[in-house]
Amino acid sequence: MTATVLRFGVTARDVVVDLTIAPGEVVALVGPNGAGKSTVVGVAAGLVRADAGEVLIAGQPVVRGRRSLVPVHRRGVGLVGQDPVLFPHRSVLENVAYGPRATRLGRRAAHGRALAALTTVGAEHLATRWPSSLSGGQAQRVAVARALATTPRLLLLDEPTSALDVEAQREVRQALAAVVRSGDASAAGGTAVLLVTHDPLEAMALADRVVVLERGRVVEGGPVERVLRRPTSAFGAAFSGLTPVHGHAVVGGIRLAGGEVLHADAVDAGPGAAALAVYHPTAARLGRPGEVRTGPPSGIVRRVDRIEPRDGLVRVVAGEFVVDATVAAVAASAVRVGAEVTVGLPADEVTVFPSSPGR
Repeated sequence: MTATVLRFGVTARDVVVDLTIAPGEVVALVGPNGAGKSTVVGVAAGLVRADAGEVLIAGQPVVRGRRSLVPVHRRGVGLVGQDPVLFPHRSVLENVAYGPRATRLGRRAAHGRALAALTTVGAEHLATRWPSSLSGGQAQRVAVARALATTPRLLLLDEPTSALDVEAQREVRQALAAVVRSGDASAAGGTAVLLVTHDPLEAMALADRVVVLERGRVVEGGPVERVLRRPTSAFGAAFSGLTPVHGHAVVGGIRLAGGEVLHADAVDAGPGAAALAVYHPTAARLGRPGEVRTGPPSGIVRRVDRIEPRDGLVRVVAGEFVVDATVAAVAASAVRVGAEVTVGLPADEVTVFPSSPGR
């Protein structure tokens, strides 16, 4: 089985992508709202028409320009969205067997394939149940099994856990992990998988590679560990839980738009190059203007834009800087919206990379 290629443009949505997924590879597609992720899934699923380019599923051309070369139902694409959309008048087994039956597979063989898919996601005990009796996590696992039962060559997972509570997310994520790591041909063996997610834990658990989409363009991509550890795009940094600060690299740091230098021990960009400094919000320190001095002094004065709770801490947003601090630290610095504050960052907590071009 050869690669799946999504290389197309959709003019009305200003989306132009070039993405290749190897057989058996899981690619996580991430990006802010409106970046074009749904358009990519729509074109891949045959629900949105491209204006130019081509789509190949496991090496087979299915779209060229605006022309469909293969009917949607014969492309070998499985889709799981946020809503399981199960047939309420069919049992779980009949729901999962629907795809194989639609390809004229015999009833017994279709049921066998459906039961195998349910077993893969740990839901074989639900086979005789009706959709109305299922929990959210159970229904989503059945939806995954239904997609698997068609033995897809491309499996599209469009934020499959985002509408679920925490426990159901864990349940479905475990099922997906079993799917994407399975070598069973009735599951995901050899199948290319495109996972749209907003959850870095999901990307870490399931994906081999992360692709960042911003404003309809791929701005970053690479192995999950590399993108999460060394992001080169603003969204990549935010997705990793880091705060991005744009500027131009200088020796020992990054020069900001206002002329200040944010010092960094690790600088992986040539002097003068557009660069992105990243740090964890808990590494920053707050102080009254002129008070904070850390390492090479990166005490930078900004006006506080907002203050909000964040995972047991207080998040202070001041210009391009984000600081997560204790209530005591915020009170000691007399932080309030509209007031000036000094943000201090130790140089060993800041890393500078070349920023993604044009974004």
